[in-house]
Amino acid sequence: MNGRGRIRSKHARRAALLAGCAALLALCAPARAQSLAPVVLDRVVAVVNSQVILESDVEADIELSVIDPSADGRGALTPQRALEELISRALIQQQIRQEDLQSVSPSAAEVKARIEEIRKELPACMRAHCSTDAGWKAFLSAHNLTEARVEAYIRNRMEILNFIEERFGQGIQITQEQIEKYYRDTLLPQYPAGASVPPLSQVSSRIQEILLQQQVNALFYNWLDNLRSQGDVEILDPALEAAQETTGAPGGGSLPPGWKTAEGGNGSE
Repeated sequence: MNGRGRIRSKHARRAALLAGCAALLALCAPARAQSLAPVVLDRVVAVVNSQVILESDVEADIELSVIDPSADGRGALTPQRALEELISRALIQQQIRQEDLQSVSPSAAEVKARIEEIRKELPACMRAHCSTDAGWKAFLSAHNLTEARVEAYIRNRMEILNFIEERFGQGIQITQEQIEKYYRDTLLPQYPAGASVPPLSQVSSRIQEILLQQQVNALFYNWLDNLRSQGDVEILDPALEAAQETTGAPGGGSLPPGWKTAEGGNGSE
């Protein structure tokens, strides 16, 4: 083969190689483009004084609401209500850290005892036989939960409740006149005609607890409203922000769901 033939053969091989590479790139292009497409793993739905609340936080709170003792009768926790609770908890926890309140942190034994109560008393748990280890594990698995997540959730709720009681429950005095008025004007009308009505002496301590909790609630919500107005709370999800206008911030006559005391109830009786 002369020199000119060798050159043509070399050019032919190079052209074939380039054509093959072009074909290979054409085949890989869709897969490469797909791999470069952005994948949203999570997103910020609210910011509370520079602390972000993620969409996954809202979803996790909804999942964990199954172990909320006050959830029965309120229906499923909506994303809007879950976000409102997360905002309130974030504000309170920031205040706890700011004041360095070590006294409100529950002990490991207290958290464990509270979880044991939930396993035995929560209706959803009772139906799943959570009092047994096998039933409890099955219940957690069915609701995509782990013992570590439940423990952290209960610890957080207990810490906030301890803070509320320590901050707002001190120094409140309930008079005998207030107890008698509640008994006469609120409790007695709830009984049907002819029903056996408990004497005041029998329910006096319970009425005192209810009245105490109502006053704690009023002080707490005023404080929380002020804390929110003075802070920087921004809801970034338009759907959740629109729902905010109709649902409003937590308030009324009871503590936030799951924050009620073991002794005094949630003040909503």
